[in-house]
Amino acid sequence: MATLFVQGIGLCGPGLADWAQGAQVLGGQLAYARAPTAVPPPARLPAAERRRAGAAIKIALAVADEACLHSGIDPALAATVFASSSGDGANCHALCEALAGSDRLVSPTRFTNSVHNAAAGYWHIAVTGRAASTSLCGFDTSFAAGLIEAAGQLHSQPQPVLLVASDTPYPEPLNATRPLPDSLGIALVLQPAGDRALARLTLAAQAPQPSTPCRDAGLEALRQQIPAARALPLLELIARGDEGRVVLDCQPGLSLRVDIHRP
Repeated sequence: MATLFVQGIGLCGPGLADWAQGAQVLGGQLAYARAPTAVPPPARLPAAERRRAGAAIKIALAVADEACLHSGIDPALAATVFASSSGDGANCHALCEALAGSDRLVSPTRFTNSVHNAAAGYWHIAVTGRAASTSLCGFDTSFAAGLIEAAGQLHSQPQPVLLVASDTPYPEPLNATRPLPDSLGIALVLQPAGDRALARLTLAAQAPQPSTPCRDAGLEALRQQIPAARALPLLELIARGDEGRVVLDCQPGLSLRVDIHRP
């Protein structure tokens, strides 16, 4: 069992512009209206890097930046965990096209952005961060895997941990096999202590149980369609100021229980 505190949140997805607006939707003050994701430009990146960054990097950095601003921490001091179920789908498609062509030449930028930790690399360069960084993939359970990794880092090194979970769609024909309807990113600044915290989380592994749905039908559809959106039931409780329990799919034969308490 592990305990950690949520100090800041970043959010961007279909019909969820940022945490300020998203919290009103998740909290029930505003009706959810689905709309295409509008990703703000990554303000921390210089112009040259901003042009090279694809959608997967931009949404990860946007929610990371918002969570850090919301929490008030110095982003350079935070360890990071970046979780994504599929990485940069558009870049993967472009690489496949290049390798299927006659010259099979891959641009240096495409190659640089092909690794799973590209978003983490751009982030740490942008904030001049030297703290530990982990990038992982747990397919549809990537958010839960990232939360477990962040809890482990907090236990071993008592410093802020920035958890970012994000997904972006593949172009066709890959989309037909792995359909992700839109981009979505969620970021949490997690602390080992509760000063200025929004919520206290207690994590525990347990035998498989049905995952917790969202209260709103539109948000529940989003939760089922985009892996990073598996975090939305947790954010609903935080936005409402409620205490409760959320069950997340974790891995075959295991669920992650998250108890949400007031700090």
